[in-house]
Amino acid sequence: MKTQYYTATSLDGFIADENNSLDWLMQFGEPGGSYPPFIAEVGAIAMGSTTYEWLLEHEINKDSEKTKPWPYEQPVWVFSSRSLSPVANADIRFCNGDVAPIHREMTMAANGKNIWIVGGGELAGQFFDKGLLDEFIITITPVTLGAGAPLFPRRIATPPLNLVAVQQYGKHYVEVRYEVAKQPI
Repeated sequence: MKTQYYTATSLDGFIADENNSLDWLMQFGEPGGSYPPFIAEVGAIAMGSTTYEWLLEHEINKDSEKTKPWPYEQPVWVFSSRSLSPVANADIRFCNGDVAPIHREMTMAANGKNIWIVGGGELAGQFFDKGLLDEFIITITPVTLGAGAPLFPRRIATPPLNLVAVQQYGKHYVEVRYEVAKQPI
């Protein structure tokens, strides 16, 4: 079981542009590559409120005539200090504060499967700060944004991450996997 930060980034290291838009990413279509086998191994999901609200606006409630179903079967913990609207027929648990006790809950719910930190970078950073992040799985796209939400707003220099794998997908994507080197206790 691993806690993984799986996301896409621009070549210059942003996961959303300065307007919190993902249009730069959506131009490439639906996720493919490693996503289908990745999500099959996920037992619990963590996301920040910005990611949750983006999903509601751009996926679930995109068509005012008909809402789409929640895209995840796994339980999802949404970290937020604000009250947010739930989605019908979805296992969404709103929480805030220290990620460590929530991670314990997620581990139990995942039942041996992986935990996915879907976004954003700050939330992944909080898991990293507590020594709970095991792996980065980053899909790099061939665009630059110049500004926006950073991939990971933390310094990791010593010890560095350990490269596990590199994979090209089509003409546009490269995926890199890095293992988090654990600090000696």
